Amino acid sequence: MSIVTLLPFIVLIGAMFLMTRSAKKKQQAAAQMRNEMQAGTGVRTIGGMYATVKEVHDETVLLEVAPGVHAIYAKNAIGAVIADEEYNRILDGADPLHAGEPVVPDDASSLTGDAAAEATTKGDKIDLGKVETPAGDKTAADEAPADTDAKDAKDAKGAAEADADAAKEDKKSGDDAK
Repeated sequence: MSIVTLLPFIVLIGAMFLMTRSAKKKQQAAAQMRNEMQAGTGVRTIGGMYATVKEVHDETVLLEVAPGVHAIYAKNAIGAVIADEEYNRILDGADPLHAGEPVVPDDASSLTGDAAAEATTKGDKIDLGKVETPAGDKTAADEAPADTDAKDAKDAKGAAEADADAAKEDKKSGDDAK
């Protein structure tokens, strides 16, 4: 056999070797990270839950998911050990990337405008009904003649009848050709 025939097999075996080697390195790094966990460090589970490590055992970890709430997890369920600064930032909800941006409120009080703000400070009720336009301001719908809709409907009916008649004529002429 020549080298040209063996070249695709050699390339395939080399690619498989490189892929398994990188996967092994990732598994070893994850195992080392899990073995270096200590009590008091912040972790993220593979399910996305953030918790604090309380105790580390051979195969399990005791996590505090909320103050006074403890859960036992398998070590393999720990997705990442998080640095203290990052963990505290996540728990506090402070996001330095968006620190200069305005905060969107939980309620719609700031979205209703100045009149609503004044009314709420005075204790008045806000009228959320339809605002009527002044007598001089008319919309395009108001300016259109009232019989326009009826005229459009009549035109559409006439067009439909003309199409039906044309279809009948086509059918008759097709029957005569046979």
